[in-house]
Amino acid sequence: MKKILSNKKAITLFVCPTILIMLVIVVVPIFISAYYSMLDWDGLGKGTFVGLRNYMELAGDERFVNSIKNSLLYVFFSLFIQLPISLLLAIVVANVKRGEKFYRTTYFIPVIISGVVIGQLWQKIYNGDYGLLNALLGSLHLEHLQQDWLGQESTALIAAFIPNLWQYVGYHMLIMYAGIKSISPEIYEAATIDGANSRQIAFKVTIPLLKPVLEVCVTFSLIGALKIFDLIYVLTGGGPFFTTEVPTIYMYKTIFDSFHYGYGSAISIFIILECFVFTMLLKLFFRNKEEQV
Repeated sequence: MKKILSNKKAITLFVCPTILIMLVIVVVPIFISAYYSMLDWDGLGKGTFVGLRNYMELAGDERFVNSIKNSLLYVFFSLFIQLPISLLLAIVVANVKRGEKFYRTTYFIPVIISGVVIGQLWQKIYNGDYGLLNALLGSLHLEHLQQDWLGQESTALIAAFIPNLWQYVGYHMLIMYAGIKSISPEIYEAATIDGANSRQIAFKVTIPLLKPVLEVCVTFSLIGALKIFDLIYVLTGGGPFFTTEVPTIYMYKTIFDSFHYGYGSAISIFIILECFVFTMLLKLFFRNKEEQV
């Protein structure tokens, strides 16, 4: 095994198929989309080269700007609501004396369920006529709070986020849980001997040592929020009145409903660049934090 790992030709042989697959299904489509984004094309006839016109039109497109605002709200919800809940659950599950495997598995179950299935499930929960949520409010004599949760502009966005929170909180919890379990028990023993209580151990020992794992979770959560599609598409389709529409849904509708392939490709390139820029900013943020420490 050591001979294989030290053999550069063998390493190249094993890595090449992966690189080839990545080129075919990731890199090449990005360059093709970048080319299409400079065309005025309906997907059928011959496209007309328009340069950067599609990108310039994006800047003045109110619907596109609104979709960006919605996606940034999803980013905010994911980073400041979803991840803290995941961290809290990870710390609690890692320290329970009984049922650790049960809780770990239970919280992770929603992750393996399809986003389409979850969307259909929560549609039934939110339904204004027979939904579980309104039925629960009725049983608590809170009929004045009953409404069509996905059909109201004031509630649609947060209602569309909650299923995403429910689905992926266990995903980040498991990553953080694994990070906590990798911390040496001797560190906790030393903190306990020094008189630290559970809260102090969590904030002064566990979380600081968990920074590399937290960076991974923040990155995954950020990118996932920026490119979210299936769950919102099933729940609301971007409505009502574009209240829950994000760039991915706007891109899909622009290409497959309006047949503006060039404009839709420009939106797709923007999403890629947006994810890249935010990821780089996160890396710089965590690197500066490490240097300060």
